[in-house]
Amino acid sequence: MNTMTLWHISGWGLAALACAALLVGFSKTAVSGANTVSLAVFAAVLPARASTGVLLPILIAGDVLAVLTYRRHAHWPTLWRLFPAVAAGVVVGTLFLVWADDAVVRVSIGAILLLMAGVTVWRRRTADRGAEPEPDAVTTRSGRLKARSYGVLGGFTTMVANAGGPVMSLYLLSAGFRKLGFLGTSAFFFLVVNVSKVPFSAGLGLIDGRSLLLDAALVVFVVPGALIGKWAVHRINQRLFERLVIAATVVGGVQLLLR
Repeated sequence: MNTMTLWHISGWGLAALACAALLVGFSKTAVSGANTVSLAVFAAVLPARASTGVLLPILIAGDVLAVLTYRRHAHWPTLWRLFPAVAAGVVVGTLFLVWADDAVVRVSIGAILLLMAGVTVWRRRTADRGAEPEPDAVTTRSGRLKARSYGVLGGFTTMVANAGGPVMSLYLLSAGFRKLGFLGTSAFFFLVVNVSKVPFSAGLGLIDGRSLLLDAALVVFVVPGALIGKWAVHRINQRLFERLVIAATVVGGVQLLLR
């Protein structure tokens, strides 16, 4: 079957999906959270629920490239603290998808992203800028509570709308991760989480032969996006990096609310 006829995709629609796939690669190796724009493009071109199934394998391809690029910079203690809470969030998100319609999903995720972006900006403005927090600070009681809270929200948002990137980006920023540690930790985190979502998505009918056929046509665009991101990340200073992550989160949240 011709890929472009699977959901009656026009040539312009397919071009938009290709650009969104390229942006996925860029976001995985440069500005995590920017792929919320890709999420919005996929949902605009394809049926909203079907778009999450098509996007998931493309995200996994980006995760693999990010792991290969930043594997030496991952902070595993943080990852082990996050995974149990994320697993709970994925289960809650799966149950939510059983009954929630597209409008409820969009509004819920958009509101969560904007709220968390606001909290992150407020925390960073009131924090002591003279002493940067360290990733090991998450071993404190308040740090563990924050990790669990963000973990559940990250699992929930990534399951229902592939929108966990901004949530975890805000968590890693608030935990004091520098640029490469941020990218290495998030790369392994999302590879594990996105692969674990495949059985759930397939069980909900979001991944099938049609979605995989479209993925085969789009995944090649992830590679140049990842290479551009790898080139760009070393030319972005830490403060600009943080601002871009927060800005991408706000853009994604607004798009979800207005779409």
